[in-house]
Amino acid sequence: MELAYYSDYAVRLVNTEEPARNKDALTSVDAVRTLFGAGVQMARRVTDADVTRFRNVRGRLRAVFEAADGGDHTLAVDLLNSLLMEYPVSPQISGHKFLDDQGRPDWHMHLADHPSNASAGYAAIASMGLAFHLTEYGPDRLGLCQAPPCRNAYLDTSTNRSRRYCSDRCATRANVAAYRARKRLEAAGSGKSGRTAETAQDSRALSER
Repeated sequence: MELAYYSDYAVRLVNTEEPARNKDALTSVDAVRTLFGAGVQMARRVTDADVTRFRNVRGRLRAVFEAADGGDHTLAVDLLNSLLMEYPVSPQISGHKFLDDQGRPDWHMHLADHPSNASAGYAAIASMGLAFHLTEYGPDRLGLCQAPPCRNAYLDTSTNRSRRYCSDRCATRANVAAYRARKRLEAAGSGKSGRTAETAQDSRALSER
């Protein structure tokens, strides 16, 4: 498993909450377990106590995205470094289930499960994955959706650093809203122009009397 894969762990956790809509999907052990994906042994160690721990880590990861999205890259790095220090990773070389064209193991770096608890393990790999993405592509590649009220996190992988939305759905919704706003503005402008023309005609008519 490549290190870049782990950055999605951070996005996945942050997006379990929608602050503007007052929604929180992280309310149970089962909800936490779904974050790991299928077949991950660490998910089996999740307990009720981990729900609160995951929420705490989620808030700290969101703060990293907020700082990066707001242009304060130094703060984003400092916040992420504090997570890396608190939740150190245990890297291992792995080749399981990945074979090259000749059937040999495709050796790659793998972040091993944290020995203490599920939330610490998840925080470690999510923070490391996000750190890898930040140092490889730049902090300006960490963003928050610009289609209110959505503020989901995303990782910009576009070639021209132009991504502004977390999904195609939000992009479409924002474009439709912008189009309707332009139409309302045009309609208001046309109405104002019409009223101005009528007023001018009335004024000329009065002056000719």
